[in-house]
Amino acid sequence: MMRRRLLLAVAPAVLAGCGFELRRAPDFAFKSILITSGSAVSTDLRRNLSSVPEMQVLPLSGRPDQAQVILDVPEERRERVVVGVNASGQVRELQLRIRMKFKLRTPQGKELIPETELLQQRDISFNETAVLAKEAEEGLLYRDMQNDLVQQLMRRLGAIKSL
Repeated sequence: MMRRRLLLAVAPAVLAGCGFELRRAPDFAFKSILITSGSAVSTDLRRNLSSVPEMQVLPLSGRPDQAQVILDVPEERRERVVVGVNASGQVRELQLRIRMKFKLRTPQGKELIPETELLQQRDISFNETAVLAKEAEEGLLYRDMQNDLVQQLMRRLGAIKSL
């Protein structure tokens, strides 16, 4: 019993000593941002940036001169590609993709991040006898890819050190 208590008391100290720290939002070089897209990834990014203290996320209808930086999202595409078929030509495997292009600039036109394309993809097996279940799984995979894209964007925005 005493051994268990000692282990429970020592565990937090060991975790703290190894450098473990919960993930948090990066420190941004800007305090206000305008995102020029209403896509699903942009909406999630808006929500994540709004939770950062002292960050002002302007609404989609906001004026560009009110923001310190502008995130342009000219393209966001969801793709569903057949990658495997059986001998009779029936689909057995699909690849789901979200492709997104973005660039970050100041209202004066200074390019902070040139146009960049991010791509997330997941493979999914397909069975025509379980179409509804596969549709639900597809939706969950798209949501997961969307979250990954938002985290990548947050890290890239956090990497900007000066305007």
